[in-house]
Amino acid sequence: MSAFRRRLDTHAILRQLRGGRGPRFGSADRSTEKRLRAGLEAVEEELRLVVSHQGDPRIAELTGHVAGAGGKRLRPLLVLLAAEFGQSGRKGVLGVAVVMELIHIASLYHDDVMDAAATRRGVSSANARWGNRQAVRGGDWLLARAAQLAADVGADAVQHHSRVAVRLVEGQMRELVGPGPGENPVDYYFEVIAGKTVELLATSLSLGAFYANAPAGHEAALREYGMGLGVAFQIADDLMDLLSPAETTGKEQGIDLRAGVLSLPVLLARADRSAEGAELRALVEAGPVTDPRAHRRALELFRCSSAVDRASTLMEAHVSRARAALASLPRTPARKALDVLCDIVLDQTRRPDQERRDT
Repeated sequence: MSAFRRRLDTHAILRQLRGGRGPRFGSADRSTEKRLRAGLEAVEEELRLVVSHQGDPRIAELTGHVAGAGGKRLRPLLVLLAAEFGQSGRKGVLGVAVVMELIHIASLYHDDVMDAAATRRGVSSANARWGNRQAVRGGDWLLARAAQLAADVGADAVQHHSRVAVRLVEGQMRELVGPGPGENPVDYYFEVIAGKTVELLATSLSLGAFYANAPAGHEAALREYGMGLGVAFQIADDLMDLLSPAETTGKEQGIDLRAGVLSLPVLLARADRSAEGAELRALVEAGPVTDPRAHRRALELFRCSSAVDRASTLMEAHVSRARAALASLPRTPARKALDVLCDIVLDQTRRPDQERRDT
């Protein structure tokens, strides 16, 4: 049985809008679903055009490799959902949705090189297929293309693109160098993901609201929601790497563990001084777990580790932070979809034994 009940799926979020109840839902939900689906289709078409618009077909193949494999398209969806709190359909919303996704895809090229990943979204990673040098250049091209598109949208989009790109690369670099002497590793982890993951989600929401002329209070609430969701999303990703099989995630299981990435569960396992956690602590304290037998054993131990439970508790706290931010927003189908997204993040990391206890 799979370790998790369901993956994050943007279309699953939209399907939830069909089941609305009460005076504020029903036909409004269906109308919103239709509008969001059309927006995502437009984003997909624009992404296809952007990554394939190359004079050299070999470059187009490289830069379109990850985008062509699909993906959750979470960041464009967040842009479109935030725009629902203003004047949806405003010029610039679609553009920033594409920019945010291009930045994200660029980061995947770089992350896979850092992690020596062999697969991404169920296909060979760019670095496995073309080598590290070409994969890094592919990611660089996508970042540059995102900057070019941001300039077409406007000065505010350029400013946000620049900040997100700087924070993302800084986060990747900080992850590589690790905490310095005297720095708390868990605190350092949260600083890293604030740049690598959280900022892009929060900015997707704030830009969607901004370009749809949403009230400033709505934009602030949506950004706060994105900050909470972003942390929870990254912790969920950490947990799935350790506990979910490749057919569920589209990535190798335990790739962070093999690469020596100090994810939150690994950091918590290294800090576990109990007798029960001694074997796992010894495995992860040694650095990258590359020996196949040790790798399998570590994955087995994580399934019943208290480090996983503690990481799950922290994830749930940040989901609660995200939900609290929604409270100030009007009760619309878009708010409902954002709330459903919180449920799906939690669902991704709910193991079968937990599911039985919850029913």
